[in-house]
Amino acid sequence: MKLLVIVPCGRSKAWDKHPELKGVKASEAYIGVPFRINKAFAEKFADKWMVLSAKHGFIEPDFIIPQDYDVSFSKPQTNPISLSRLKQQAEEKALGQYDIVITLGGKNYVNIVKEVFKGTRVIAPTEGLPIGLAMQHVRFLTKLDKEQMITKLT
Repeated sequence: MKLLVIVPCGRSKAWDKHPELKGVKASEAYIGVPFRINKAFAEKFADKWMVLSAKHGFIEPDFIIPQDYDVSFSKPQTNPISLSRLKQQAEEKALGQYDIVITLGGKNYVNIVKEVFKGTRVIAPTEGLPIGLAMQHVRFLTKLDKEQMITKLT
């Protein structure tokens, strides 16, 4: 069973602490606690994991983010990436080949991932949870082995 994990980007970025930085890998650019907890889950369980950035779309952990940005799916005026472009990226990156897609994050991210991966089994273990409970749940799941985690979520 091939597992793709989609981790939402975060508002807190490396540039908040080090504004002089140039390009930073996506896996290191987002420095908030939720991202770090979700990243640990993804690194443990995923056959492949991607960051979903409102600016850049589906990006690999080693994708270089050239500079700070402030784009949000919940703020249309920031011009987030379009759903059609996300679907195109998913196809270009062969993300449809996975048996299960686990998406972490809030309602906006979950809805977007479900729309992009229609026809694929999408599991959203944090959907509808307040941030604190969501992070607690992801930490709990990360302590399990892969089979236990999948059993808990299915």
